[in-house]
Parts: sequence; structure tokens; C-alpha cells
Amino acid sequence: MSASQKYALITGATSGIGYELALLFAKNQYNLVIVSRDQQQLEIRAEEFRQHGIHVVPIAKDLFIKDDAFSLCQEVRNQGIEVEVLVNNAGQGVYGLFKDTEIERELDIVNLNIASVIILTKFFLRDMISRNSGKILNVASIASKTPGPWQSVYHGTKAFVLSFSESIREEVKEYEITVTALMPGVTDTDFFNKADMTESKAVQDESSMADPADVAKDGYDALMSGKDKVISGFKNKVQIGMSNILPDTVVAHNMNEMQKPVDSK
Repeated sequence: MSASQKYALITGATSGIGYELALLFAKNQYNLVIVSRDQQQLEIRAEEFRQHGIHVVPIAKDLFIKDDAFSLCQEVRNQGIEVEVLVNNAGQGVYGLFKDTEIERELDIVNLNIASVIILTKFFLRDMISRNSGKILNVASIASKTPGPWQSVYHGTKAFVLSFSESIREEVKEYEITVTALMPGVTDTDFFNKADMTESKAVQDESSMADPADVAKDGYDALMSGKDKVISGFKNKVQIGMSNILPDTVVAHNMNEMQKPVDSK
């Protein structure tokens, strides 16, 4: 077990950006609380992370369900774990025109992308304030900065995550607490399969997708250096820079062209 008593709690820690973030914290001798719906994958990842000489606590929770977010907080407290770093990484989207998509699935996504972030942040932030120490990394997206036809709910939830992160950061600036938002672009993860988005023009060129390890490193470095937010990848920085100077209607039209299906006329 690591001599350090510091724990990082990471949601969505078994794959993609969450896994790469967990690996970085493990290599830097943070003990881990890793969270996912898949108990079997959690156990596999826990054994992998333990090879770095740290303590790993795998907890299976479905953060689409608000009660599971609350019970996660209580379970961590019951085990006497002090969370020094909270990483709200778990998130999903749904692809399609808003008029056609399923409302229940979208509400589940709102629970995962917004409600669980609020619940976990409030719970662990209060502990951080009481001891005047802690870090929070919220995984937003460059989607947080643009309207998102074909992913309207996802873009809306990530806009919340960015705004929420910046608001909380200002509120706690008198404490030794860092709040950072990580803003990736199109990344080579299972996100697009889960979102039923494989037919989108935006994901046809796999060679242009970011490596999740690079994205995680950008987020980790930004968090550790106390930055408020970081856009991962030069191309994404340019895209957001352009969107900041164009009218929202033009940005929305451009995103519609980028994200519509390849067979759409």
C-alpha cells in the first residue's frame, strides 16, 4: 500500500479518459476509488492499478441513477476514505435529431452528466472546505462551448459542467482548493458507440481522433498546476477560438454540417 493517504475518486474509471486518468494518479502514488457500473471490469482494473503499490477500492454504481450517486458518497464515508481529488469523468451522449430521440434516455443522460456531478461535488467539496485542501477535475468537452445539433442534450449538459465548474471555482477561491474543467474534442473512446453516433460525419476519420492518454495528461497537468480549464489539443483550441468570434447561428449551422449522418443530403 502507498505510504500516501491521499485518495483520488474517479468515475467512469474502467475505460477511455477515465482509465487513463486513474493510471496517471496511480503512477503518482495516489490511492484510488474507482467507480463504474461493471463490477467485473472494476476488479480487473483494480488489480492493474495495484501493481503501482497503491490501495484501490472498486465500487460498482450506476450514476444514471441519482440514488446510486448518493449511496456512493455514503459508502466512501463509511469506509473512512478521505477524498483529496474528485474526478467527475463519467458521461454519455445520445445522437439524433431532438424530435426523434428518446426522452427517457435523455433524462438518464441529464442524471449522469449533471445530477451525479452536482451530488458528488457537493458532498466531497464540503469535506475539502472543512480541511482546506482538495482538487476537483470535471470532464466537460469542447461541446460545452458550442450549440450542438444532433447532440443537443449532450452539448447542453456539458455547457452546464463548464459553467458549474467556473462558478464553484470562484466560490472557493479563498480555500486551498482547485477546480478545473477538462475540455476534450473527438477522442478515441467508446463514447460514440454508446451514443449511437458512429454514422456521424464527425467521427469518420479515426486518425484525427485524440488519444485518450494525451487528453488525460492534459487534464492531470492542468489540475495539478491549478488551472481553471484546459482545451485538449491544438485543433480543438483553434476550433473554439473560431467559434468565439462567429455568430452562434453560424456556429450552430457549422456543427450541424459536421455532425449530421454521412448519408444525409
